[in-house]
Amino acid sequence: MLLGTVLVLLLFGGAGAASAHAALRATDPEDGSVLRSAPRDITLTFTESVGLLDDSFRVLDPDGKRLKVTDAGHGAGGSDTASVSLPAELTQGTYTVAWRVVSADSHPVSGAFTFSVGKPSPATVVMDTGPTEDPATESLFNMGRYLAYLAAALLIGTAVFLLACRPPEPSRLRRLLWAGWGTLLGSTVFLLVLRAPYESGAGPASAFSLTAFERTLTTRPGEALLVRLALLLVGYFFVVRLLRLGESRLARAWQAAGGALAVGLALTWAAAEHASAGIQVPVAMTSAVLHVLAMAVWLGGLAALLTTLYRASSQIPAVVVARFSRLAFASVTVLVGTGVYQSWRGLGSWDAVTGTTYGHLLVFKLLAVTGLLGAARLSRQWTGRLVTAGAQVEADSVVRERVPEPVGGPPAASDAQREPAAPGGDSPAYRRGLRRSVLAEVAVGVVVLVLSTVLSGTLPGRAEAEAAEAGPATGGLPAASLTDVPFSVGGATGRVQITLDPGRTGDNSVQAIVYAADGGLATVPELRLSFTLPAKEIGPIDAELKDKGGYWGTNDLTLPLAGDWRMKTTIRVSDVDQVSVTKTVRIVG
Repeated sequence: MLLGTVLVLLLFGGAGAASAHAALRATDPEDGSVLRSAPRDITLTFTESVGLLDDSFRVLDPDGKRLKVTDAGHGAGGSDTASVSLPAELTQGTYTVAWRVVSADSHPVSGAFTFSVGKPSPATVVMDTGPTEDPATESLFNMGRYLAYLAAALLIGTAVFLLACRPPEPSRLRRLLWAGWGTLLGSTVFLLVLRAPYESGAGPASAFSLTAFERTLTTRPGEALLVRLALLLVGYFFVVRLLRLGESRLARAWQAAGGALAVGLALTWAAAEHASAGIQVPVAMTSAVLHVLAMAVWLGGLAALLTTLYRASSQIPAVVVARFSRLAFASVTVLVGTGVYQSWRGLGSWDAVTGTTYGHLLVFKLLAVTGLLGAARLSRQWTGRLVTAGAQVEADSVVRERVPEPVGGPPAASDAQREPAAPGGDSPAYRRGLRRSVLAEVAVGVVVLVLSTVLSGTLPGRAEAEAAEAGPATGGLPAASLTDVPFSVGGATGRVQITLDPGRTGDNSVQAIVYAADGGLATVPELRLSFTLPAKEIGPIDAELKDKGGYWGTNDLTLPLAGDWRMKTTIRVSDVDQVSVTKTVRIVG
């Protein structure tokens, strides 16, 4: 049931891209800069420490050919920088730098920027800068992360429920406990195998590369997954002993070992996500471990309680429910405290609540937690009524046993004839109410768990604000606009490839290349280009293209406003044959 809920939320809620957690703060050379002499190195500075890949930098020359550069390393600024050395001599023109690194919280981030040596190239053509994200790999990896969180909650929460609440039929929870252990083991192996293509942006098939897998084992996320695997293998013996002896006979040493295993498992998440980077790392790591454990104890314990309520062969004692109620209250207290701290650490300001994706998700999580607290309060009310009814039944039973029979009265009933005490006037109604409230609590709890996982894959508001203050326009290729204009006139067919750089308001350069039907370059006697903005009644503005020998172009086109401009292309192929084609291009501010 829980797994089905998670899958539905995945399909309809969507996790979104687990995009950058480390934001690019600055580039050296600066994006779009024109340098008098060629730089020796390229250095990127991020908002947090980053890990480097074998293919972290791709540098393309003005002709689109890839330059041979040194292996990427950290710069003089430390682990929050990435640097690479360039060849000794660079030709004049514009260079494109595509980069991809892994942020300290295990998520890859990529982008691109340009710089020019001497003077810019006539126009920047969109080039292949390598992979960004493979949708199949990203979806599979996110699915593995969700299952890992859910399995950890089932494993830790069920074990704590057995030890702390001591249900009368622990064997009923055997399947739930093994499901948590097995799913967490399988999802960890799955994430470990898929880690390399997830970092590089490649397809799932590249997961079978032995070289890439070996590299994964040397990274911090890979090491965290390996530690989790080792802890799970040790945890197998703990689960076996717990189910064999039961909570009442499990030695204190084994209970302490189980607690240490739970803390170790929680650390494998804290060491590879938001808490491991940024400000106050030791405090954040401690808070993250407590948050994961409290989540697991509450949500996994709810699943164990719900299973016990529905599958027990007889009514469970009210004291079991009361014990879990106290345990859940303690977990909620820890969750609220650590959640407030993590929210402050991730946001940094009130503006980030409404101005960032992280803030929006946090608001949704807060609403879900509020609903969860409401369901938990209702469960505590039903628990209180159930305990009160149980205590009253026990008191009535004791009184009946102590009242002596009158002399000469009717003979006492035999043990076989004596009926057990009734469970209370409306105790069955209390139990039904408790089942429903716990079921609602579990359902809302899964929503909170999904939102928590999504938050772990979203750029924190504090980092987003720091990157915005730094001001580099990065995160993708320069905003050049590329448009293909097909034409057919006078027996000639082909297309015109038109590039506007940077495709923004203000001054733009234009490059127009004419291709024949067979894909080769074609020459035409005249090519005209004009722009009109109907919404503002501006235009037509003539681009005044000039024949540059192989292409038509200009560096003096000025488009004053952002909007959807109509670009009219007129191609003349002879003295009498010409055709005009109109396309819409978006110019951003």
